[in-house]
Amino acid sequence: MAPRTRSEPLVDLLLLGVAAVWGASFLAAKDLAADTGVPSAVALRFLVAAAATAILCLARKERLPRGRGLVIAACLGCTQAAVIGLETWGVHLTSATNAGLLISLALVMTPVLEGLASRSWLPRSYFIAAVAAVVGVALLVSEGDFRTPTPGDGLVIAAAVVRAFHVTASGHLTRGRSDGSLGVVLVQMIVCAVSFTVIAGSDLPVAVMRLDARGWMDVLFLGLLCSVFAFVVQLWAVRRTSASRASILMGTEPVWALLVGVVIAGEAIGPVGICGALLIIAASYAGQAIERRHRRARAETVPHPEVEAAPAAQRAGATHDAV
Repeated sequence: MAPRTRSEPLVDLLLLGVAAVWGASFLAAKDLAADTGVPSAVALRFLVAAAATAILCLARKERLPRGRGLVIAACLGCTQAAVIGLETWGVHLTSATNAGLLISLALVMTPVLEGLASRSWLPRSYFIAAVAAVVGVALLVSEGDFRTPTPGDGLVIAAAVVRAFHVTASGHLTRGRSDGSLGVVLVQMIVCAVSFTVIAGSDLPVAVMRLDARGWMDVLFLGLLCSVFAFVVQLWAVRRTSASRASILMGTEPVWALLVGVVIAGEAIGPVGICGALLIIAASYAGQAIERRHRRARAETVPHPEVEAAPAAQRAGATHDAV
């Protein structure tokens, strides 16, 4: 094992910081959507994020993608908008704790889609872990009486499915292209901002006028910390540590979501729900570890560029989109 470098403790700390702000984002999104409505909340988040990213692009003299790269970035912006829209509508209708845990299902869904796209079938043990995660979801949303999921729970599960598709598409469509990462992300943010600004329509100016100091703190937290800060740190960190280590550290997002929901928001979760939460987290980590071992073993036996999974930055961010 290689010795730890001096920068690794800082890298680990920053990656845990990314996971923490992502875990807290569900509560912030829930509070903001309650004040402004979902379309206006998402529009404000991405207007702030797009403006900040544009400043970074100008400072770094980053070029926007062109031609086919621009089309790809815009399409990924559409799927990104779908993920955040479903996620925010979902957390608006369920608890922040449930949303933060249910979205982690993307961890076990993404490798399945990547396996289908690359025709690399995962081992049976992976699907056992996936079934365990689904059982955990059933326990979490049942509240002990095995009721049907709320509409909000269903929307967050749908967001996890779309997120898995988005991450897989990002890896396959951008692999081998020379477009700068910040430029691609800026296009995605602009697409999200424009889409939800149009959906919000005349409600957006009214929402802006109605926001108090706490509401603006939520907007800045979601736009700057959960979007721009998280992406920049992720991009910086995965170049200084392994994708596996980054993925594990940022994969603690559902743990932070659980802590924030219970400790700060005072959301109740019973014994059955706790068992479900632990099962989701354990199954997600187990599935991720199984997929990682399978990918490494296949790369050793079939050394071909197409065998490699999504780039490190995208794989490390599979738990939560960079924006």
